[in-house]
Amino acid sequence: MNPGDEKEKGEQNLFRDAMRDVRPLTQDRAAPWKPRKKPQPIQWEEEKPEELFGDTAEEAPDFLEFRRPGIQNRVFRDLQRGVIEPQATLDLHGMRVDDARRALGRFLDQSLKARRRCVRIIHGKGRGSDRQPVLKQRVNQWLPQRPEVLAFCSAPRWDGGTGAAYVLLSRKPGI
Repeated sequence: MNPGDEKEKGEQNLFRDAMRDVRPLTQDRAAPWKPRKKPQPIQWEEEKPEELFGDTAEEAPDFLEFRRPGIQNRVFRDLQRGVIEPQATLDLHGMRVDDARRALGRFLDQSLKARRRCVRIIHGKGRGSDRQPVLKQRVNQWLPQRPEVLAFCSAPRWDGGTGAAYVLLSRKPGI
């Protein structure tokens, strides 16, 4: 018998002793992400006047950030990191500016009635436009005009990145 064989058998016995209490996993795959809730259709209501939002052209930054005074740093950081999960999503891809404005107004109204705390708005990165992202720019203008919007920021990279925004809404009625 070779002295190396004895050393190898000793290591195998040590390994077996260390693994004695180990139980096999019930699944052979780990979930790569949290399952998302299925989208729910928006219940459209009567049209509101178009004076919901003003329209001025401004250039949108790469990363959107806005928060009202009084919003805690921790809450805003949680929103930026995706700790506060969106409870509903609005996708504005392919919409014209007027249609997007109306859809955003309805979506925010419906989200307030449903007492949602956080929503996600997908505005896109503007790769289809010639100059800059039009809807991103407009969303960046429209959201601060709504008093119920407490804060918003670009979504985390894994949930849309600079092509989407997380919006923190007030749950207080009448704001």
